[in-house]
Amino acid sequence: MRALVVDDERPALDELRFLLGQDARIREVLASDSATEGLRILQEADVDVVFLDVQMPGLTGLELAQVLSRFRTPPAIVFVTAHDEHAVEAFEVRAVDYVLKPVRADRLAEAVRRVVEATGGRQAGAEPSPVRDDVQVPVERGGVTRFVDRSAITHVEAQGDYARLHVGEGPATGSYLVRTALSQLEEEWGPAGFVRIHRSLLVSLAHVAELRMDAGRCSVVVAGGTELGVSRRHTRELRDLLLRRSGA
Repeated sequence: MRALVVDDERPALDELRFLLGQDARIREVLASDSATEGLRILQEADVDVVFLDVQMPGLTGLELAQVLSRFRTPPAIVFVTAHDEHAVEAFEVRAVDYVLKPVRADRLAEAVRRVVEATGGRQAGAEPSPVRDDVQVPVERGGVTRFVDRSAITHVEAQGDYARLHVGEGPATGSYLVRTALSQLEEEWGPAGFVRIHRSLLVSLAHVAELRMDAGRCSVVVAGGTELGVSRRHTRELRDLLLRRSGA
């Protein structure tokens, strides 16, 4: 099985990764130090089971489990926590197991056994995953985590090691900073119609309302009226993509 470990405490995260890596039933272990980043991983990769801390800054483990329950094919959930008072809430979101810290190898092995039993041995990648109509992107602002439909994002702007997502419509209209490099989003969102138009910009082709040429300089206008400059090296490729998209 493919597992994801989510824990904001690095020693606990590393220990779980090590212990799971010793289990022959686990073929790959992914890791994240926040529930928000864990959700992004889960939206991009097929995962069989999530080993999840309960109390974390921002989006909590219980809140993440509630979001995952709405997936068409949700992964199994195993809570790994130092707090025993959340067990009832954990099983209300259909957790397979509830493991207390410090984690013993034999107790973790039992949790894996329960996951195998609960999932019938299903493995990520064994069958094509159902295609999700849209991807919800977790963003944080003022300590509040919101979920933005990727289809509502008009363009993405690089800001160092971060990226700023611009949402042009709906209740989440505005801009949001996420801890993801622009190059990574280009690779992951390319199939969804996001293309690079400048070294610091990605644009959603679905939101391009106008293509402008002025004295050899190219720009596009996205939904909401924002005009974005297109570098010379990307101009021809962008024009070809837009023409093909329109059927011209």
